[in-house]
Amino acid sequence: MRCKLLIAATTSLLLLTAGCSTLERVVYRPDINQGNYLTPADVAKIQTGMTQQQVAYTLGTPMLRDPFGTQTWHYVFRREPGHQKVKQETLTLSFDAAGKLTEIKNTDYKPDNGDETTSEIASETVKD
Repeated sequence: MRCKLLIAATTSLLLLTAGCSTLERVVYRPDINQGNYLTPADVAKIQTGMTQQQVAYTLGTPMLRDPFGTQTWHYVFRREPGHQKVKQETLTLSFDAAGKLTEIKNTDYKPDNGDETTSEIASETVKD
């Protein structure tokens, strides 16, 4: 009887503490990149007055087009580097009824500061 109680207590203790890991940083988590990757040079190429076709040729297809009929395009890039916080960059473009670019809301695409990941992706793009 005592042996069964000891086994049950040990099993319960192991099950309860299995979720409490102190080795979280040891476990590998891959970097997850999703969305439209745009370099600061790409963003600098667009200007107000460009047509939708010119913008699409320069930046590619937007991640989201406003479904309610307004001419708003959203370019979103989401980066989750391993154990760090998620970083999201958003570029919002507004067009008038004629399809001309009227407004650029660039809140997150900053000039290249020598970020290793940005430099690697940009150099791979140039090589290809």
